Amino acid sequence: MTTPQDLRYSEEHEWVKAEGEKVRVGITHFAQHELGDIVFVELPEVGDEVKADEPFGSVESVKTVSELYAPVSGKVVEVNEDLSDSPEFVNESPYEKAWMIVIEVSDSSELDKLMTAEQYEEMIKED
Repeated sequence: MTTPQDLRYSEEHEWVKAEGEKVRVGITHFAQHELGDIVFVELPEVGDEVKADEPFGSVESVKTVSELYAPVSGKVVEVNEDLSDSPEFVNESPYEKAWMIVIEVSDSSELDKLMTAEQYEEMIKED
């Protein structure tokens, strides 16, 4: 299982890639592995506001439906439309093709609360 070192991670298994004033968000390899085959992804609209630690969408697998939690607060400026036609990207490529949303961050200090790759790996070892 891979945990890219250049990303930050939330306790809810989202990954965050800083891109200037914005962040790209997806779910981790660990999360997609635990969920099983993803069959549907529900995401917010461009322009929606998201709040840290609150749901912004959901993923449905053959096993269950799981909510997606915003790792930071801000405005959604981009949504990965490819996931509506190809939800399997979440399983095949969680860090590349299956990014979910891009958020224009309203409070950059929230990024400091996210885990490093090492901290995230420690957390999932305990699960």
